[in-house]
Amino acid sequence: MKIRKGDTVEVISGDDKGQRGAVRAVIPGRVALRRVARESIRHVAADHNRDRVLVAGVNMIKKHQRPTGDVKTQTGIIEREAPVHISDVALVCPRCQKATRVGYQKVETGGKVRVCKRCQQTID
Repeated sequence: MKIRKGDTVEVISGDDKGQRGAVRAVIPGRVALRRVARESIRHVAADHNRDRVLVAGVNMIKKHQRPTGDVKTQTGIIEREAPVHISDVALVCPRCQKATRVGYQKVETGGKVRVCKRCQQTID
């Protein structure tokens, strides 16, 4: 994925449009295993509709939590962040401080590096 934990992102659509925050967690689409006809080979298929990110201070929801048994849990109305779909956020370039798309560039060491599409500077 082009967005990683710890990146600063900006919400580009929805009720929280324009807000910025750090990515707390990246939740990839669940991986489903399925059989191919007449073969025992299994292919891994990701459901990209479930790719989500948890952004600090964005998409706040209120959860009403009641006491459960003898376990010490936080009760009452709990306010927390809900995941946002990954297509609704854009990475903020640390150099130009603008929301941008991400590209990749090969490095001589054999790896890939993320690159800002606006200023062509490396992000990693």
